Amino acid sequence: MTTHNDDVDWDRWPVADYLRENYREVHPSDAAVIAHHSAFYRRFPPGAVARSVEFGAGPNFYPLILASGASRRIDAVEAGASNVAYLQDQICHRLDASWLPFHALCRRLNPDVPATLAGALAHVNVVHADVRSLPPGSYELASMHFVAEGATEDFAEFADFCRTFVRAVEPGGHLVAAFMENMPTHRIGPASRWPGCPVGPATVTEVFTPLTRDLDVTHIDTDPTLPDYGDSGMVLLTGVAGAA
Repeated sequence: MTTHNDDVDWDRWPVADYLRENYREVHPSDAAVIAHHSAFYRRFPPGAVARSVEFGAGPNFYPLILASGASRRIDAVEAGASNVAYLQDQICHRLDASWLPFHALCRRLNPDVPATLAGALAHVNVVHADVRSLPPGSYELASMHFVAEGATEDFAEFADFCRTFVRAVEPGGHLVAAFMENMPTHRIGPASRWPGCPVGPATVTEVFTPLTRDLDVTHIDTDPTLPDYGDSGMVLLTGVAGAA
């Protein structure tokens, strides 16, 4: 049977396993995403974006660091209780030292990123909510990383998540995203299994073309330093939301 988003207990997302497998060091794929996104964010003067959203933030801080170079406020919207707890603990109490190299790379590629990791994350507001509940047109900029294709096994639901992502910004609002390419249902840690919807540059382009203008979709190859989840790399996107 096909697993849909609402079939999954997202409160039990294995934060420690996920971070250990993916974010305890800057992998080549991270560096490639950060370089791509830094070029996007350098288009904006510091503080030019009043309000941006990280659409399904998870426990990944580098998209939030990247957004801090342009955004005065960043809403990190996340449904899973374990991810929310990690985000809040990091921002309010302590920061894992493993995020410091990510901050250093983000700042090297975009000097508008605040000089300290704590300064960058001072822009972040953690919101415990389902991204599907976001009022349309709430933001000037939306960012999404490994969410729509990792929330479901159903392509129609993947496309619905992408449409909701675009609708989160006002017409003319800016979009930046990364997707795992051809990600199947996969395991994180010793036992837990999580959905995946295999997509590639062509399918991402197909979904976003009617919704956007100035769409740019690129690909980076699979990263052998990461666990083999069955993916074949990443798909990166920038664009501008079309009229509602």
